[in-house]
Amino acid sequence: MLYSASWDFSFAAYDGDAMYMFNRQLMWLGLGSTIALFLAFFDYHHWRRLIVPAMAFTILMLITVLVMSEIRFNARRAIFAGSVQPSELAKLISIIYLAVWLYAKRDLLQDISLGLIPLGVILGIVGGLIYQQPDLSAAGTVLMLGGLLFFLAGGDLKQIGVLLLIASVAAWIVASISLTGQERISDFVAGIKDPLQASYHVRRSFEAIVNGGWFGVGIGNSLSKVTGLPVPPTDSIFAVVVEELGWFGAVALIALYGLLVWRGFVIARRAPDMLGTLLASGLVLWVGMEALINMAVMVGLLPFAGNALPFISSGGSSLVTTLAAIGILFNISRQASLATNTSDDEWRTYSAVTHLRWWNGRRGVPRTVRLRNAKK
Repeated sequence: MLYSASWDFSFAAYDGDAMYMFNRQLMWLGLGSTIALFLAFFDYHHWRRLIVPAMAFTILMLITVLVMSEIRFNARRAIFAGSVQPSELAKLISIIYLAVWLYAKRDLLQDISLGLIPLGVILGIVGGLIYQQPDLSAAGTVLMLGGLLFFLAGGDLKQIGVLLLIASVAAWIVASISLTGQERISDFVAGIKDPLQASYHVRRSFEAIVNGGWFGVGIGNSLSKVTGLPVPPTDSIFAVVVEELGWFGAVALIALYGLLVWRGFVIARRAPDMLGTLLASGLVLWVGMEALINMAVMVGLLPFAGNALPFISSGGSSLVTTLAAIGILFNISRQASLATNTSDDEWRTYSAVTHLRWWNGRRGVPRTVRLRNAKK
């Protein structure tokens, strides 16, 4: 699908080389697969020692983006000739950092001065640096994931309510003072009232989806990608998928993402400790959220955002970091299969995490109890 969506765009943008974006993606696929394989055998508990320098490096990279001022498409998001986007790395590292921090502070989360406020500071620094690029969608993703992980770690519902209120006010302020935010919100509202008044990008996406019908026009036969659909290899690739594979192809793709998220939650439920559960939950929620936002934007259900479609959109930073997340999920799954003991008290204390055990239709009995009964 990437080759089909990118050949014309590559031919026009890279001096007649129709294979440029496809070949680059193969290179990033090889690098990402290597990293995923390494992380599949790298004990996720080691992140407790490594995450602070990793976060410091990520923040340094985000600052470097702002200092270098390499502007592409009216934004400063990349370094090294546009090949690396630190905001994608920031999403992955933020999830790992928050999982480790919440696990270490699990006894103190009910204390607002040691729970909600430090969490807000962590998210504020990373989200603020990303917003300055500007990358509103990436900043929003980091903040939403922070709130979800705080809930899963057992954060007090009152604190979560305060966090949601603060996040809502902050989002309103950002949308009010940001010209980009104002434009996207106004286009979204207009499109909800009348699809013909939606933004040009969304209207062209609608055109592609309608052209696709039930079974699509066939791989390689999309017209929208060569007649003005903005950036078909990246933000708009879902529209190309629907046009060429039809509604059945789109439903199949959505089902694959649903299967991935379900399996991620199964891994989270079976994780040998709370750290593994938080990591697995955060990583799979991130991948699912990226896919949901990208597809919802293309059909006019959300204000426009620049989220990539995981594993499919062209972009090395997105592909490598997403594959790295899958590698960590593999490791958590391997650790669960090797685990022989888990602390009952740790699970019983944090009801939000314990409830993950319900998501696969298997309720109530802690893993350690099942293991103990099996041994008897």
